[in-house]
Amino acid sequence: MSGNSYWTLPPHRMVYGSMGHCNITVLLPPFAVDARTLPANDAARAAELAASLGTVEEVLEEVGPRSVHDVPYPNTRTDLETVQTAAWGTVLGICDPALADSGNDLPLLAEARRLRERYPDARIVGRVLFHSGSAAHTEDLVWLPDGAMFHATGWPADEPFEVTGDPGAIASALGIATGDLEDLGLDEEDPADVEWAGFAALALGEADPWRIGRLRTTAFRVRHTEFATSTMEELYFPV
Repeated sequence: MSGNSYWTLPPHRMVYGSMGHCNITVLLPPFAVDARTLPANDAARAAELAASLGTVEEVLEEVGPRSVHDVPYPNTRTDLETVQTAAWGTVLGICDPALADSGNDLPLLAEARRLRERYPDARIVGRVLFHSGSAAHTEDLVWLPDGAMFHATGWPADEPFEVTGDPGAIASALGIATGDLEDLGLDEEDPADVEWAGFAALALGEADPWRIGRLRTTAFRVRHTEFATSTMEELYFPV
């Protein structure tokens, strides 16, 4: 380990690829929440959340508040050291570049499992999109308090694409209209043709905080774990 991180590359090394949406939302009961009425971010709780992430070994410093629309678009290696978290009352938000994946490690699912242990009564929804050249990889997840879980990961419009769980059962439990599902292509035979991030958005409904520009997260510079760091090096800096 060099200095206070596990990186083997220089700080200003340019990143290959980019993130689109990259967030996990934890909805604590009650679930009938309108994100437009959420309270301001509690920075102290946000710091506790950042420190609890499985990808983070230590929070090094608080960078400051950022809009939910100011999601990370890392340009250099240094940018990959920033995570954003928020605690808007009963809604928690996480954005971490270590959640991006090319299909090998499923970091979104791994983090959701840790959150599930910490918040067993929560509805957990995750959406991650990583662009690699002309292709993109997605990982999307919806996990309900009763244990029902849906997870999809792969390269849209390509093979292989893996789907775990029954999205129809999830939609029924949440009261999502059939027409909305058809608009996403849920009736398509090939799961790679479905807009799974849109399905995750429907699972959040009016409680989706990432569409409300006035909401703020807190950004932190962190030391990621050795595993998360080496994984990001392989993903963002391919040979």
